[in-house]
Amino acid sequence: MVHLAETLNFSGRKVVAAWASLPFPALRGRSLPDTLCAFQRDVPWKLLSSCREPKDGGCFAQSVVLRGIGKGRHSSCPGKPPPSPLHTCESTEQILQRYLHTAFPGAFSTSHVLEQPCDTLPPYPQFFSPLLSRQGFLLLDKPTGYPSAGTVESIPVLAALQSSPVLHTLLYGLYKDLQKLKTRRCASFFAAGVEEDDFQEALHELRTLSQCYEMGFEADESEGEADSD
Repeated sequence: MVHLAETLNFSGRKVVAAWASLPFPALRGRSLPDTLCAFQRDVPWKLLSSCREPKDGGCFAQSVVLRGIGKGRHSSCPGKPPPSPLHTCESTEQILQRYLHTAFPGAFSTSHVLEQPCDTLPPYPQFFSPLLSRQGFLLLDKPTGYPSAGTVESIPVLAALQSSPVLHTLLYGLYKDLQKLKTRRCASFFAAGVEEDDFQEALHELRTLSQCYEMGFEADESEGEADSD
């Protein structure tokens, strides 16, 4: 994980944010391009790190893994013109890579596709919606005997690590909280071997690190805050 984070970071950045879609919201019987096209203005995963949800969804670099989606047909209507560029791709890997380049233009993106889904047999907790099939795909209609359609045996999963501007808010917020710390009241803390100069240096490095994730207007706002400090 450390080596992967280092690969995704440059220009002084060191931290990545985690995202996941568990399960990946694919309808049973629908192709992967159809599923991804339904998320044109959004991404099919949620932020797991303790950051505020981004406004623009941009990132600097990312590594994305999709598992549990087979290499079957990529067109829902064979014989008809492809409804999107994603439907012209020849493999699942190409579909995912093209989607990432479209959703995150200019970002460095790597992707991996694994056919094997994530097993969710007991003792895995069965907290899934009854609208999932045994293979973890969304059902078009509510199953007979709602609310339960049986044990979900496996699910498709999409996960991502991103070097993203969302980390600016997290890191800068941490810096501001630590800045408010009254070090003179923490005698026992510094008695453990931490020097006041070392603490202030680490605080400065944390602020510098947060600035590495700024984009556009965020940088202007931070400069204004720096002047007020």
